[in-house]
Amino acid sequence: MNQSDLLFLVLILITLSTLTVIVVQLVRSRRRGDGSTGDGRAGWWEGPWDDDDRKR
Repeated sequence: MNQSDLLFLVLILITLSTLTVIVVQLVRSRRRGDGSTGDGRAGWWEGPWDDDDRKR
């Protein structure tokens, strides 16, 4: 195993770890319903631009 193979394995490990953390956070936030607006959407990615539709 040379240095290039080791670098490839480390990058794959970092990528898999990052994806796992992101998926776990998404699942946990949807299960708890943090910040939900009551219409079924999880709320953490919704910004102030969503308030414009409610004011009309």
